[in-house]
Amino acid sequence: MILELLLFAALLVGGYFLLHVTFLKLPRCKSAVKLHGKTAIVTGANTGIGKTTAMDLARRGARVILACRDRQRAEAAAQEIIQETGNSQVIFMQLDLASLKSVRSFAEDFLRSESRLDLLINNAGLMNGGKTEDGFGMIFGVNHLGHFLLTVLLLERLKASGRSRVVTVASKAYEMGKVDFNCLTTHKDVALGDSDLQLFYKYCHSKLCNVLFTYELAKRLQGSNVTCYSLHPGAIKTEIGRYAGFWWSLMMKPIIFLFFVDSESGAQTTLHCALEPGIEHASGQYFSCCAPKLNIESKATDDAVAKKLWELSESFCGLA
Repeated sequence: MILELLLFAALLVGGYFLLHVTFLKLPRCKSAVKLHGKTAIVTGANTGIGKTTAMDLARRGARVILACRDRQRAEAAAQEIIQETGNSQVIFMQLDLASLKSVRSFAEDFLRSESRLDLLINNAGLMNGGKTEDGFGMIFGVNHLGHFLLTVLLLERLKASGRSRVVTVASKAYEMGKVDFNCLTTHKDVALGDSDLQLFYKYCHSKLCNVLFTYELAKRLQGSNVTCYSLHPGAIKTEIGRYAGFWWSLMMKPIIFLFFVDSESGAQTTLHCALEPGIEHASGQYFSCCAPKLNIESKATDDAVAKKLWELSESFCGLA
């Protein structure tokens, strides 16, 4: 009996290992490009995929701006990246995406202190309830609206810096998302409710907004040297659900522990979109596993919805 149990356990361990080296293994960014003389902004760069992305860009010689809300954690991340890479050009700049005032202040500080911008990595994301400083739903406000305003305010500097890119971390969760313009205009949010399940669906809606934003941005950048991409990083162990409720955490933590992969794996498609030569023709497209997805759902390339979302976002940000 004991021998049978040991054999069964060995089969489980072997099967789990095989799963991780086959189906769960994500491709890696193969670009060997160096970034000396280039400047990159990475939002949410003090942890998870953002930190891993910033580390890689610093190793390649870039000047990397860690755009984060939490000063203490961001400065600790900057020091760690400097020590790991030997690149002293890793700098924290305060950015709270839940405050349009903070986004404007960040953009002003950046434009005043930095002469160029080659890569804008819109990485930060959350799945929290509540409202932003400006009264928008927190998930919509941070995941979409804050990044929208940040990108628009920095577009001219991107254009002036030659070939540059905007990379927005979305998610496969966009497939479960929708854009309810009535809810947005009435409640300044993508949906109502703050239960764990309702927050998850708000996250899905915000990720669809990310994909539509990138799709529309590419149209508006035609004729410039700036290209843009959205992406699914994979099923990654990050801190995005750290404020989830007890029952949601109880259900999800075993799944995340067993079947999700680390942040280094999760950063690879971001790095591919930021660094891979010859993908300019794919501007506006959605990537997964270091390649453009050819069978993206039609709601993510709806011209009318993308244009309307852009115009509503402009209005929300006081740009219209």
